[in-house]
Amino acid sequence: MPWRSRARVHVRQTQRALVITASGEFDTDEQDLLPAAWAETEERALPLTVLDLSGVTFGDSSFLDALLRARMLHHTAGRRLVLVGPLHPNVLLLLTVTHVLEHFDIADSATHALGGEPPGPERP
Repeated sequence: MPWRSRARVHVRQTQRALVITASGEFDTDEQDLLPAAWAETEERALPLTVLDLSGVTFGDSSFLDALLRARMLHHTAGRRLVLVGPLHPNVLLLLTVTHVLEHFDIADSATHALGGEPPGPERP
Protein backbone atom coordinates (compact mmCIF):
# COMPACT_ATOMS: atom_id res chain seq x y z
CA MET A 1 0.00 0.00 0.00
CA PRO A 2 1.45 3.43 -0.90
CA TRP A 3 2.25 5.88 1.87
CA ARG A 4 -0.10 8.85 2.21
CA SER A 5 0.66 11.80 4.39
CA ARG A 6 -1.80 12.61 7.15
CA ALA A 7 -0.75 16.26 7.11
CA ARG A 8 -1.14 19.24 4.81
CA VAL A 9 0.48 22.66 4.67
CA HIS A 10 -0.86 25.53 2.58
CA VAL A 11 0.92 28.87 2.17
CA ARG A 12 -0.64 32.12 0.97
CA GLN A 13 0.46 35.72 1.07
CA THR A 14 -1.54 38.75 2.13
CA GLN A 15 -0.35 42.33 1.80
CA ARG A 16 1.71 42.23 4.97
CA ALA A 17 1.89 38.61 6.07
CA LEU A 18 2.51 35.06 5.05
CA VAL A 19 -0.33 32.81 6.23
CA ILE A 20 0.55 29.15 6.68
CA THR A 21 -2.31 26.75 7.33
CA ALA A 22 -1.36 23.34 8.69
CA SER A 23 -3.76 20.47 9.18
CA GLY A 24 -3.69 16.80 10.08
CA GLU A 25 -1.17 14.76 12.04
CA PHE A 26 2.50 15.76 12.10
CA ASP A 27 5.11 13.17 12.97
CA THR A 28 8.51 12.20 11.58
CA ASP A 29 6.96 11.18 8.24
CA GLU A 30 5.87 14.80 7.71
CA GLN A 31 8.95 16.46 9.22
CA ASP A 32 9.83 18.27 5.97
CA LEU A 33 6.48 20.01 5.43
CA LEU A 34 6.81 22.86 7.91
CA PRO A 35 10.53 23.56 7.29
CA ALA A 36 9.66 24.01 3.60
CA ALA A 37 7.20 26.70 4.67
CA TRP A 38 9.89 28.32 6.84
CA ALA A 39 12.12 28.55 3.78
CA GLU A 40 9.34 30.48 2.08
CA THR A 41 9.04 32.85 5.04
CA GLU A 42 12.76 33.55 4.80
CA GLU A 43 12.54 34.15 1.06
CA ARG A 44 9.60 36.55 1.26
CA ALA A 45 10.80 38.26 4.48
CA LEU A 46 7.40 39.69 5.40
CA PRO A 47 7.08 41.28 8.86
CA LEU A 48 4.48 38.76 10.03
CA THR A 49 3.93 35.03 9.67
CA VAL A 50 0.60 33.61 10.79
CA LEU A 51 0.69 29.87 11.42
CA ASP A 52 -2.84 28.47 11.64
CA LEU A 53 -2.67 25.27 13.69
CA SER A 54 -6.41 24.96 14.30
CA GLY A 55 -6.56 21.93 12.00
CA VAL A 56 -3.58 20.08 13.50
CA THR A 57 -4.76 17.11 15.54
CA PHE A 58 -1.38 15.64 16.53
CA GLY A 59 2.24 16.68 16.67
CA ASP A 60 5.27 14.76 17.89
CA SER A 61 8.76 15.94 18.81
CA SER A 62 9.62 16.67 15.16
CA PHE A 63 6.58 18.95 14.98
CA LEU A 64 7.68 20.69 18.18
CA ASP A 65 11.18 21.06 16.75
CA ALA A 66 9.76 22.66 13.59
CA LEU A 67 7.76 25.16 15.68
CA LEU A 68 10.77 26.06 17.81
CA ARG A 69 12.95 26.51 14.72
CA ALA A 70 10.34 28.82 13.22
CA ARG A 71 10.26 30.84 16.42
CA MET A 72 14.05 31.15 16.40
CA LEU A 73 14.19 32.10 12.69
CA HIS A 74 11.54 34.77 13.12
CA HIS A 75 13.05 36.16 16.31
CA THR A 76 16.53 36.33 14.80
CA ALA A 77 15.21 38.11 11.69
CA GLY A 78 13.12 40.54 13.76
CA ARG A 79 9.87 39.26 12.31
CA ARG A 80 6.74 38.21 14.19
CA LEU A 81 5.31 34.68 14.30
CA VAL A 82 1.75 34.19 15.56
CA LEU A 83 0.18 30.77 16.11
CA VAL A 84 -3.56 30.55 15.48
CA GLY A 85 -5.94 28.26 17.30
CA PRO A 86 -8.01 27.05 18.81
CA LEU A 87 -5.32 24.49 19.44
CA HIS A 88 -6.36 20.83 19.50
CA PRO A 89 -5.97 19.31 23.00
CA ASN A 90 -3.07 17.12 21.76
CA VAL A 91 -1.17 20.14 20.42
CA LEU A 92 -1.94 22.19 23.51
CA LEU A 93 -0.68 19.34 25.71
CA LEU A 94 2.56 19.07 23.70
CA LEU A 95 3.24 22.81 24.01
CA THR A 96 2.26 22.86 27.69
CA VAL A 97 4.23 19.88 29.01
CA THR A 98 7.34 21.03 27.16
CA HIS A 99 6.96 24.51 28.70
CA VAL A 100 7.07 26.34 25.37
CA LEU A 101 3.49 27.55 25.10
CA GLU A 102 4.28 30.84 26.84
CA HIS A 103 7.03 31.57 24.30
CA PHE A 104 4.60 31.88 21.40
CA ASP A 105 2.12 34.61 20.49
CA ILE A 106 -1.25 32.92 20.03
CA ALA A 107 -4.40 34.33 18.44
CA ASP A 108 -7.86 32.80 18.33
CA SER A 109 -8.29 33.40 14.57
CA ALA A 110 -6.28 34.33 11.50
CA THR A 111 -8.34 37.52 11.22
CA HIS A 112 -7.30 38.51 14.74
CA ALA A 113 -3.64 37.59 14.07
CA LEU A 114 -3.67 39.76 10.94
CA GLY A 115 -4.93 42.74 12.93
CA GLY A 116 -8.61 42.36 12.16
CA GLU A 117 -11.48 42.28 14.59
CA PRO A 118 -10.61 41.74 18.26
CA PRO A 119 -11.37 38.45 20.00
CA GLY A 120 -13.94 38.12 22.70
CA PRO A 121 -17.64 38.37 23.47
CA GLU A 122 -18.01 41.87 22.05
CA ARG A 123 -17.98 40.42 18.53
CA PRO A 124 -21.46 39.85 17.09
